Parts: sequence; C-alpha cells; structure tokens
Amino acid sequence: MFEVYSISAMVVFGILTVIAKAWAYSAFDVRVTRAVQTFHAGWFDALMRAVTWIGFLPQGALIAAGILLFLYALGLKWETVVTGASVLGSSALGLGLKALIARPRPSADLVIVIRQLGDNSFPSGHVLFFTTLFGFVLFLAYTLLKRSWWRTLLLVLLLGLVGMVGPSRIYVGEHWASDVVAAYLLGSVWLALSVLVYRWGARRGMT
Repeated sequence: MFEVYSISAMVVFGILTVIAKAWAYSAFDVRVTRAVQTFHAGWFDALMRAVTWIGFLPQGALIAAGILLFLYALGLKWETVVTGASVLGSSALGLGLKALIARPRPSADLVIVIRQLGDNSFPSGHVLFFTTLFGFVLFLAYTLLKRSWWRTLLLVLLLGLVGMVGPSRIYVGEHWASDVVAAYLLGSVWLALSVLVYRWGARRGMT
C-alpha cells in the first residue's frame, strides 16, 4: 500500500508541477481561494492567521528547535536525528522546487492577499514544514506514548495543525490550492520515507 500510494502521489505531484511551471494559476485555483475567503467569522480569521503565523521565521525555527531539544532531553537520540533530518531535508527540497518552478504568488487583483510575499509559490513551504515536522511527531506520539487522554489530545492537536495549515495558506492569499495539494502529496511521501528510515534504524538499535 505504501508503494501504491507513493507512486500515485508522485504522479499527481508531477502533473501539478508541470501545470505550475506552465501557468501562474488556474481557474480552479481562483475558485477555491475565493470560496475559502468567503468565510468571514472572526474566530475563523484568527485561527487561520495564527496557524499560518507558526510557519514563518523565526517562530517556525524556534518551535522545531524546541521539539528537537525536548526529544534529545528525553534520551530519544535516534528520534531527534530523524526528526531533524526530515524537516531539514523537506525544507531544502521545497526551496529547490520553488526556485526551479518559479511560480508567482497569488495576485491581489484576483483574490484577497493579506500580505504580499516576494518569493515563489510552488510548493507551499508551510505545508511541507507542518507535514514533515508535526506529522513525524504525531507518529512518535502514537507509537511511543501509552494510551491516555492527554496522548489523544496531543494527537488531535498535531493532526489539526497539519490539516489546517493548507487552508490557512489559501485563506491569507499566499498560496494557490494546487501549491497546497502538491505540498501535502510531497510532504506525505517524505514523511512516510522518514518513518521507514526511523524503523530501519530502530531495528538496528539506533536509540
């Protein structure tokens, strides 16, 4: 199932990459963004802005460093190594793809853009960061922690962060939906590979 999903995800990612390279945006991207931006409730606006804020520097780097230090302090050295490698690797991959595809950010004459960013749009770095960092921590929490109400709460929180970051990037007008979907696909495959590497090392006593 992993192989089937990975191949399918990368095929779809490849198609989205070709589209992003050829066109700055699609009618589908504009429709999705406008639909998401029709939600004007105060709590929703605050939630979307807060989630997207987490992924920017310096707070994103500080959160990642804090998680790595916490894992290391618990004596989870192999977990620390794989978590750090997963996040750094996916970030480097995302930056490389942004430079290669060179897709412009959403334009304020098409959708609401809360803050215009100067770098490229495809794929979403926020989504890659959240999927590989919080996704891997979710995996660790699920496998290493005993069942309890606070473990369940932690899993829901981590899953919620991963699930909300994509819509938040669309809501603030900093990414198209195809940027987000592509990043989820790439991030999930990268996360799965990280889990495989972690399990390979754990079987060999790298703890």
